[in-house]
Amino acid sequence: MNPWEQTALLENRRQFFGRASAGIGSLALASLTNPQLFGRTSTGSVNELGLPHFAPKAKRVIYLLQSGAPSQMELWDYKPALKKLHGTSLPESVRQGQRLTGMTAGQSSFPIVNPPFAFQQHGKSGTWISELLPHTAKVVDELCVVKSMYTEAINHDPAITFFQSGNQQPGRPSIGSWFSYGLGSENSDLPAFVVLLSKNTFYQAQPIYSRLWGSAFLPSNHQGVKFRSQGDPVLYLNDPAGTDRKGRRKLLDALSEMNEIRQQEVGDPEIQTRIAAYEMAYRMQTSVPDLADLSNEPDSTFKLYGEDARIPGTHAANCLLARRLAERGVRFIQLFHRGWDHHSNLAKHIPVLAKETDQGTAGLIMDLKQRGLLEDTLVIWGGEFGRTVYSQGGIGNYGRDHHPRCFTVFFAGGGFKPGFSYGKTDEFCYNIVEDPVHVHDFHATILHAMGVDHKRLTYRLQGRDYRLTDVHGKVVHDLLV
Repeated sequence: MNPWEQTALLENRRQFFGRASAGIGSLALASLTNPQLFGRTSTGSVNELGLPHFAPKAKRVIYLLQSGAPSQMELWDYKPALKKLHGTSLPESVRQGQRLTGMTAGQSSFPIVNPPFAFQQHGKSGTWISELLPHTAKVVDELCVVKSMYTEAINHDPAITFFQSGNQQPGRPSIGSWFSYGLGSENSDLPAFVVLLSKNTFYQAQPIYSRLWGSAFLPSNHQGVKFRSQGDPVLYLNDPAGTDRKGRRKLLDALSEMNEIRQQEVGDPEIQTRIAAYEMAYRMQTSVPDLADLSNEPDSTFKLYGEDARIPGTHAANCLLARRLAERGVRFIQLFHRGWDHHSNLAKHIPVLAKETDQGTAGLIMDLKQRGLLEDTLVIWGGEFGRTVYSQGGIGNYGRDHHPRCFTVFFAGGGFKPGFSYGKTDEFCYNIVEDPVHVHDFHATILHAMGVDHKRLTYRLQGRDYRLTDVHGKVVHDLLV
């Protein structure tokens, strides 16, 4: 071959990068014009996503979020050594220079406080539980108790946002929205994601924001639908005065036609989302009143959940409503119960919160069990972080500060091991010594129980694939059956 021709055929570095950039640009253009070629869609329907990835253990989730962070030492993590250590200062070797909040960073000492509540072992599993949770103690053999949860956030807003969205900063889809996007609902007449807020009884309860159940950049039909405890469960559920169902149907059909025309003109996927929202609202006019009507529940139900279940907006009433939502095929049901943020007078306040939530929580688990629903319904209980072993303020009216290093959550049903305790903290209940579980691991494991590979449930935005666990998380298989 002519040496000049051979040289011309050789590819130099500049030519390689030039051709590579053209190829990458073509791929990028293709991913925008036809996302299906890359295994993802803009609408996020169940069939298009091809979920679940494998056979699920659970079909639905009921998440009982205890906003404010319950103290693990008063409820779950029994530490008999604290009785002898009461009043002594927490050793620096244990604290290890941990970052503190502004509420205790200025304290001259960090005196250890032994909880004034008795603990006992319960069930065949012999799990230690505080006397503050007598009803939950009766279902302890259904629980998978994790005592080694930890997080990175030390203040409420980033901490609860982390649990809700996998990120400490606002702007990511909530956990329920991810489940709605990936798995949809089993009932076309009800939303896939429903939120219930319990009445607050503690004057210093942390606020709850609607963004905690928002869909962020996911299509807006995946945001949580908040049910109210007074008036209509959902706003504007009833038709305006002077209209009937036939007229309402005619109006929605006309509106849908106009939206379809606009959709063809501009191609905005949010228009289809809006059409779907109108149709869901129309169907909910029939399904929601039946759902919220508890008159057909027998007295035995209220004996199980407690008399508070007759009072709309209580934790017990919301637990009962959660069961009714679960048996109707709602995918993700989340209850928010506020008031667990006890920086002072903890021994006075925590019994009140425990009593408000104990029987309703236990009743829900027992009710699901007797109806054959617990096997494929995952119940989760927990807050956004734990509390410090040392006192905030004086020991006499002690409180506990925020503690992200270790705390307790529990799971029931949905493929999690019953009558099982996992993880261990040191004798001070300050550091994890066995089997730590991070927030991202928490999310990955829940998704796995629902048949979803957390690494494959993604949504492309601005050239990046986002997921609930971001770029982290591992499934804790030891928790699963």
